[in-house]
Amino acid sequence: MNYPKVFIHGLESSSQGTKALYLRRRYPEMIVEDFSGTLKEKMERLTALLAGKSGLVLTGSSYGGLMAVLFALDHPDQVARLILLAPALTLPEFDPPVEAKLEIPVIIYHGENDELIPGPLLKAVAERHFLNLKFHLVADDHSLHRTFRLLDWDRLLDPETGG
Repeated sequence: MNYPKVFIHGLESSSQGTKALYLRRRYPEMIVEDFSGTLKEKMERLTALLAGKSGLVLTGSSYGGLMAVLFALDHPDQVARLILLAPALTLPEFDPPVEAKLEIPVIIYHGENDELIPGPLLKAVAERHFLNLKFHLVADDHSLHRTFRLLDWDRLLDPETGG
């Protein structure tokens, strides 16, 4: 099956950021767009962009991780896997109902030296909402600049593998 791949950049980044350019170079078919405005405006753009697509593999970095999770919670039948890089799930914007749970595979990479998103809090939030979670705490910071290029992206982006 062909799984559409999507990268969602963080709050202070764009489709021209380091992660976006790296992934677009390796996966030219990957959907990499710019998101600006309020969270509501960003989510409307993302929803319109992904309308009618299924089997989605969403990769979200920081605030983009928050957006990926919100999309998956609203459209669980469209998403096959989430790959979250230091996702901003500890922000007040992430306020799903306590019973909101995702059964799809969710893979998180989080830097143990992340000064923006507290690791223990993020892990607790993730364990509460993701039933099929792989949480990787790595020797890195919020941007995951040491870890990002070392990840096995071919495996991560293929939902038929264990990730």
